[in-house]
Order: sequence, then C-alpha cells, then structure tokens
Amino acid sequence: MTTLLDLKSSVLRQVQRSQSLRSRREPPPPTASSPLTHCPDPLPRRISEESVEFFERMNAILQKQENMMRAAQAECQRGACTVPPPQEHVDQAFIPDRISRTELDLLYEEAVYTVVNRVGVSSPEHVKSDDELFAYLLKVFDMGEEEHEIILQKVQESKVRFVCGVQAQERREQFTTPQGADPEGDGPEIHSLLDPGAGPEADGTGVHDQTVQGASRADGSGGDGAGPGAAHNGHDAQPVAWKVAGDVEEMTVEKPAVLGVDEVVAWDHDDDVSVAEACKKLNEVSGLRGMGRYFKQIAKSVRANGSASSGSEENVDDFLGCINIPLNREPYNWNGQVSPPAWTVLTHHAVQTDLSPLQQAIIRWQCYSSHHRTQRVCYSLLLRLLRTIDAEWDPPAVRGDLERQLSDSFRLYTEHCLCLMKNMRQVFPCTSAAAITRYELMLRGIGYMQNMRAFKTVCPLRNDLHLDITTAIKKGTAEWYESLIARYKPEEGTLEEQLKKLVQVIDAACADVQWAQNIYNKLFYSAVKVDFFSISYRLLEKQVADDVNVAMERVCGTLEQESSRLSQTMGETIFELFVSLKILKGFREFLPLKDAKMLALTGFHNWFKSSIHKWLQIVHDRSCDRIRKAVDTDKLEPLQQAKHSSSAVEVTACFSQVREIWVQLAWPDSAGAFIFVTRLTDNFCSEAVCYSEMITHKIERNQLGRDHKSFTVQLCIALNNTEHVRVFLGHLPRDLDWQGVERAMEESCGVEGKEQVYKALNGQLFNMDLDLQREAKRLITLLTDKMLPELRRYIQHISLSPDSINNDDAVSPLMKYLQDTMVILTENLVKENLTRVLQSMWELLLRMILDTVTENRGVQVEFYNRFQYTVETLLQFFHARGEGLFLEDMKSGDYKVLDEELKLNKCSSFELIEQYYLEKISHQKTLKHTRYGRISVKCYYDAPEQRLTVEILHAADIIALDANGLSDPFVIVELCPHHLFPMAKSQRTQVKLKTLHPVFDELFYFHVSPEQYRHRFACLTFTVMDYDWLSTNDFAGEAVAPLSDFCWPGRPNASAAGKSVQPVILHLSRSKPSEKPIMGMLEARVGDREAQEFVRRLKEIEKSMEEE
Repeated sequence: MTTLLDLKSSVLRQVQRSQSLRSRREPPPPTASSPLTHCPDPLPRRISEESVEFFERMNAILQKQENMMRAAQAECQRGACTVPPPQEHVDQAFIPDRISRTELDLLYEEAVYTVVNRVGVSSPEHVKSDDELFAYLLKVFDMGEEEHEIILQKVQESKVRFVCGVQAQERREQFTTPQGADPEGDGPEIHSLLDPGAGPEADGTGVHDQTVQGASRADGSGGDGAGPGAAHNGHDAQPVAWKVAGDVEEMTVEKPAVLGVDEVVAWDHDDDVSVAEACKKLNEVSGLRGMGRYFKQIAKSVRANGSASSGSEENVDDFLGCINIPLNREPYNWNGQVSPPAWTVLTHHAVQTDLSPLQQAIIRWQCYSSHHRTQRVCYSLLLRLLRTIDAEWDPPAVRGDLERQLSDSFRLYTEHCLCLMKNMRQVFPCTSAAAITRYELMLRGIGYMQNMRAFKTVCPLRNDLHLDITTAIKKGTAEWYESLIARYKPEEGTLEEQLKKLVQVIDAACADVQWAQNIYNKLFYSAVKVDFFSISYRLLEKQVADDVNVAMERVCGTLEQESSRLSQTMGETIFELFVSLKILKGFREFLPLKDAKMLALTGFHNWFKSSIHKWLQIVHDRSCDRIRKAVDTDKLEPLQQAKHSSSAVEVTACFSQVREIWVQLAWPDSAGAFIFVTRLTDNFCSEAVCYSEMITHKIERNQLGRDHKSFTVQLCIALNNTEHVRVFLGHLPRDLDWQGVERAMEESCGVEGKEQVYKALNGQLFNMDLDLQREAKRLITLLTDKMLPELRRYIQHISLSPDSINNDDAVSPLMKYLQDTMVILTENLVKENLTRVLQSMWELLLRMILDTVTENRGVQVEFYNRFQYTVETLLQFFHARGEGLFLEDMKSGDYKVLDEELKLNKCSSFELIEQYYLEKISHQKTLKHTRYGRISVKCYYDAPEQRLTVEILHAADIIALDANGLSDPFVIVELCPHHLFPMAKSQRTQVKLKTLHPVFDELFYFHVSPEQYRHRFACLTFTVMDYDWLSTNDFAGEAVAPLSDFCWPGRPNASAAGKSVQPVILHLSRSKPSEKPIMGMLEARVGDREAQEFVRRLKEIEKSMEEE
C-alpha cells in the first residue's frame, strides 16, 4: 500500500510540475570529482570533450553483450584451427610398476623364441623376414649383438615344446601363444598390466617407437619368482592380474583406435590339482597334445611342494611372456596401431591364448583405462571397448577376481572422468575444438557405461552417477568462481575499484554461462542427460547476486547521506555493473520454467534505485555539454541529402544513446519505472528547448554583416534543426513505452493513476512542443523582420500607384520579390517549416495591407479595388495550386478583417449604416444574460393598416446611474435606420423615478410599409436612459429587434391574434460605437452629411458613457 501511495504522490508532483519548460528549467547540478563525496558547493562543469568520451564509453557498455558473443565466436574459430587441447589432469596417485632388467631379458628370449618358432601363413600386414624382426627387437630392447647371438643360439638349440595351431583369420592382429608354456599350446592365460613405459626407449636417442619385448619361463618360477601374484624384481607395486578361464589356442583382437598400454604380460594358469587327480584324467587324454598337458599337470603338481598330497598343493602359474609396447608420447594421437614388426610378434604370441571376445575386451579395457590415467588415449577407443564388452557380455564368464577388477576399473575410470569434469574449464576449454571433441567422447563413454549390463552387474551399488556428475559440476563451478574472486580480488581497493572488479567477475561469469548454454549443455544433455546449464547457471547466479548485493548496500548507504554526489566514473561503473547483471539475468530464459521462478537476481534492480536517479543526472549533464559543443562547432551548413546541419544530427544521436541507455536498463517494474520515465522525458524536453535557444542566439549573433540570402539560408537551416529535434522527440511515447507505464500504473493505482501518468507525461511533451514552436517563431520573426523594409516599400508602391496604372503593373514588384524569396525558402526549408514561414509571411502581408487601408479611409473606390486585387493575387501565390498553404487556413483571422474592411470601404454611407444595424441585430441574438438588465416588450403588426404597435411593458435590473444607487429610467423607441424611415419619429416613455425595475405599460404606434420591413436591417431600437434634471441624460443600455420578427406575413405577431402573443425579453448592452470599423469609415467621410450625422448621434451616446 505504501508503494501505491508513493507512486500516486509522484504522479501528482509530476502533474504539478508540468508547466512551460522555460519557466521550470534550472541549471543542472555539476558532478563531483571523487566517486562519492560531500560537496556543498557546486563544482565546475566538465569540458565537452569528456562528454564525447563519456558517450563513447556508454556505447561500448551498451554493446557489451554483442561484443562478448562476437569475441566468443572469433575465439572459437581461432581455436578450431590453431589452439591445441591442453594437457589433461594426470592421476598422481597412480604409480605404475616398472619391470627389472632380468625380466626384460627373459621377455627378449621369449620374443626371440616366438620369432624363431613362428607357424602358419603370415598375414600380408605382418613382417615375414626374421632378420627384420630381430633388428627391430635389438633396437627396442637395446640388446647387443653378442647377447643376441647367445640368446638366439640358446633358443635354436632348445626343444620345441609345443606346436601352435593357427587358423586363417580376416582380422589383422593376432597374439600368438609363447611356446614352452603348455605342451598343448592351449593353456588358460592371465594377462597382467605393468607400468606404461616400463621398458627402455627405442634407441636412446629420444625417438619413442613402438616396441615389443618378450621372455618365456616354462617352469613358473620366472627366474626371480615373478608371477601373477609376485612382485617384479623387488618392486612394491603388484601387477594387476585378470584370470581367464578356459583353454586358449588363439586370441584375435580388433585393432583399437588408441592403445594406451606399454606392457602385456601373459601367464599360463594351472589349476590346483594333485598328482592323483592328474592321473585320473589319463583316460580323458586323446592325442599327443592331450598327453603333453597330462604330463605337465603331473610335473607341476610334484614341483609344487615335493609331495603327492593333494591337500597341501599350491598351483603355480607358468609365466608365458611379457610384451612391452612403449607408445608415442604425443597426447591424443595414438589410435591403437603399432609397427608391423610389433604386431607380428604380438599376434603370434597371442593366438595361442585362445581368449573369448568378452575376455579380450575386458583385458583391453582394463589395460587402456588404467593407462589412460597417466598417458591419455583416444576416448573413442575406450568407448568402442565399452561397446564390445556390452555386446559380448556374459555374466557367468566373469566371476571372482576378474569381476572385482572390472568393477575397480569402472570405478577408477569414473572417478577420473568426474575429476576431469570438475576441471573441465581448464582441461576442455571451448576455445579448443579438439578439446571439446574429446570431452564429448568422454561424456558419451560415461553415459554409455552407466547403462551397460556389465556396469550394472559388477557395480550394482553405483546407480547414482547422475548425482555424482551433478556434484562434480557444482564443485567445479564453485571452485572456478572462487578462482575468479582470487584473480580479481573484488574485496580490495576503494569502493569504485571494487565495483569495477565485480564487473570483470560478472563478465567472466557471463562468458562462462554463454559457453555452458551454447556448448557444454548440449554435450551433457545428449551424453548423460544432465542439464549442465541449469546447474552451473543457478550456482553462478546465486554467488554473483550475493557479492553484488553486499557491494550495492555500501553504495546505497553512502548515496543516502546528505549532500552526497555521484561522480561520473562511479556512475559509469554502476551502470556497467547493472548492464552486466542484466546480461547474466537474461540467460534465465534458457532455464526450464520451474527453475526460472525464484532466482537470486530476480529483483536486483531494486539495489540500484537511488544510484540510477543520480546516474540520470550525470547523463543529463553530459548531454547538455555535448549539445553545447555541437552548437559551438556547427557551421550551419546543410549536410548531404539533408536540410539540417551537424548539430541537429549530434543532438538526436545524443538522445538516441540516452534512449538506448534506458532500453538497456530494461527496468522490470513498469510502475516503478514511471519516475525514471518522467525524469528522462523532462531531461529530453529541457535539452531540446535549450538546444533551440542556443541555435536562435547563434543566428542572432551571426545576422550582423551578412547579406540577405546567406542569412536566410542559415536561418532556414536553424529552423530545420529545431524541427528535426522536435520530430525526433515526438516518438518518445513509443521509445519510452508510455503505454506500458500507463497500464502498470492502472493496475497499481487504478484509472486515476493511469490518467495522472497520461497528464504528466503528455503535459511535458506538450509544453516542450510549445517552447520549440516559440523558438521557431523567433527565428521566423528574424526572417520576416529582414524582409519588412522591402515589403513595406512594395506595399507603399501599390498604395501610391496612380489610377492610370493597371493592377498587374502595380503589384508585379511585390510578386517578383516574393518569388525570389520563395525559391530560397523552398530549396532550404523542410515542408513543415516552409508552411510556417509562408503562413507568417502571409499574415505579415495581410497586416501591412490592413494598416495601409485603415490609414487611407475615405479615399476613392479604385484605391480599395487595387488592394482587393492585391490580396487575391497573394492568396493564389501562397496557395500555389495546392502545394502551398491551404485556402481554409488563409481565409481566416486577418484575412476576414481585411476583406471586410475592403468591402465596407467600397460601400456608400447608407450601406455602411445598414451594415452597422445588421451587426447590432446579429450581436443581439447572441446575448443571453448581461449585467445591464433587460426590457420586456410586445410588438404586433396590423397588415391592413400597415401599423406596428409597440407595447413597452417593464424593465428589470437596470444599472444604477445616480448617486443614490438608483436610476430614473425611461425608454426611447424608434425605427432604424433613419434613412429607411424618414417620416418616423422617435418616441419615449414616461420617466420612472428612483427605481431599477420600472414598469411602463405604454403603447406606441408606427407606420411601417411592407417595402420597409422586408429589409433585413430594418429594426426597432430601445434605448434606456437615466433622466437627469441638471445635466445630460445618461445612457443605460440599448436593445434592437428586427422588424422581420413582427411584421413578416405568417408570423403570429402579424395576425389578428397578435395582441395575445407572449412578450419578448430583450437583454440590454452598452458597446462603444467607436470600436466598430464602420464608425471609422463613416467618420472619415467628412463631406457626407448623413455619415457625419450618424456618427454624431453615436458619439453623444459614447460621451455619456465616458462621463459616467
């Protein structure tokens, strides 16, 4: 309720202030030099150059959002071509194992053994030459020739322990089983991942090549006791083992896009069986290969602890070999391919393992996802592995350690991706197209993982991945905002410096929100169905709102102090802060409807109410400075394709920028915006009037020493400037949305509030228009004053021209001068101003001719005929066949007076007297009530006798003309005009003493013929006089009644029943005869006796009135 009352009182104040701008315009208070200071004395006005820079800065602020979008697009275009993706976060907690040199030697021996004992037909993509393979192995293992020869000889002399069965495959990558593990060549395999980069670099020269390392160990001891559960050569970290069930003869692996593994270790898994159990399986053996496995199981069981007791045996797995493949260290580029020699060794080594597709996919996933934590691989490769696992998923095939390790790999990979999500602004910036592509693939992988059957099986409790992603987004956004605060430090420095830093923080937040809406949100929603934009925006919006609210409370507290002023720089900062907050708030339109209802920035405009008031005053001061500079530098030369000069363009440009400032403010409270709209309207109007006054003063200063034509041109430009500004401000109701303010006030305060707003705003605009028209008239007056001597000379020429000269010759000098002037005016004035100037010239000429005619009354008729012709010629000239002034506008005012003057001066004295009575009859009909009283009469006409009977009944409210406050009235009745009734004499009633309401009841008879009463000017006059014994009678009033009202056939008064008609009430009047033009015309006719007699009688009446 208080708000409504405040609005109403504000409206009333604006209505009361809505008078002329000239009378209410006051010098604007100057600004202070410090941001917020107490200045009792006004400071000097800023120089105009600062005003220009001020509006340039304002324009930059207004274009901030557009510039931000343009800069973001340009940065994206640059990033798509030049900006490489940044390094991703490395998991420092993951410490990979490194194998010993002894193990590498064993691996080398296994690799040589694999090459020497290759079987089957080589694929086209494999290396066929043993020498080439040996050369490659020497390079990668950094092995000497002598050592190589020793190992090669050892391998060649060794007995071939198994024959590998090879099947023809379309696939290109095959891992062959190392010879020497299971005699049958189909032992179950365990693959173990060691630390990437465990092997030596290629050749020690810094070139990271794909390498293959191998070693074989048939007895399971591994030389150093290495095995799936043993540490490698004293390392603390244990290799991660994945157990694969089933006999393996061959493993076929699809070539991945990215391979992030440096080492694959193969073990042959032997079940824990006793010698007795092994012997029992003798009957199951068929063929040589089965026999080999049978003897191996017996030997392994005896080796375990030297006893035949099955209850104490522990199985020991056979170490099949370790293949180490160091990758190129360039991030993101490796797609899983290795060199042909490496693939040749790998495929021949892996084909003997006979892993199922699901087991292969799990092993590769565990290998690559683990390696990805230190050396990034392509996310598309990881995604393909996940799809393979999902397609081949068979829950019974994944049990025990393999299930647990697969669960761990999912968990570790998910945690790693969540960590990347938290730091995505640094790891996956939008400025790098490659980074965004990787981010999309990573999100797609995470999204796919959470819907996999394998994930739901091995990680049954991790069904809250959406919540984890949301938490990571929130935490990352909060940390990013904290980094902004730490970077800009908005809590340090002066209040103005703090606000400037807050602007930088908000701009950075706006840019981040824009990236979130345009790029990140699409990635998250399509991949994991998470609304990234809503999460990050609501968090950033809340944090920004809290920080700005605290800062603006300090600003408002300072501004509310007495005599506190807002400096220009502080005002600019506050305005920029408001615009930045508005931009940030504008992103709420992309939120779901349910999330956009209650936001921290919903009412942020209320924080700026007091500062915006002072800010508008700064804008007004700078606008005035800018207008003053525009007028000072204006040369009053028309611009190209325009008829106004540079100052008009500058003023309207200034108004446009101020209007745009208000549009950008977009004050959401329409009812509360009324105060600001009123303030802006008042500023616009006062600035426009100030501009027109300055232009007028400049023209007045420049008129000295200028010829008529150049001065006329400059004056036309000045008029056009004023009109240009006036037309621009005519759009204020639309530009400032007055209707929206009226509707809001109607909703808040009812119809009364709407009407008050309408009156206040339109009253300001109306007064501004009046003031601009006043200044335009001043300029036009300057023009016509320059023309006045020439016009007076030409009018005098017409007046003094002898009768022998025809009218065309007498008028032609004036018309030629007007024609030349018209050419200049038409070329330099806009249509509206041309109409005004022509109207002013027309009125000036009418007044000059009227003065000339008035000064020459009583002359010959030809004189008036010539000026009648002049007026008609001018009428056609200014009408210009419809292109100039309208005839209706021209034939009004002075034209009617002049036309009547010319017509009357051409009349005879009798005609003038008749016209005089016609005017009195017309005036009598307009009288309704006067302070001079009234008279009641009854008139009826006897047609057969041609007799008019006049019965004067009574009078009322006669004015007091005696010292006692009363009068001694009597009435004189007569027929007029006298030349129409030469035989009729005036008659009078008896005198009624000391009364203001006399009763006469007297009859008078007059002879009136039909020829006499048919004239419109024939009338009865009733003159009420105050009788004085010792002096002239005083005139109390008169009334007239046309005879046509009583005598005309068909009238009730002209019939036999005329005596019974109702009396007529005639109101008395006391007009001065000398005020009528006809009196002057008659008086000027000195030789006319009738005219002089008529004037004499009227002067006597006027003299008695003056004596009273």
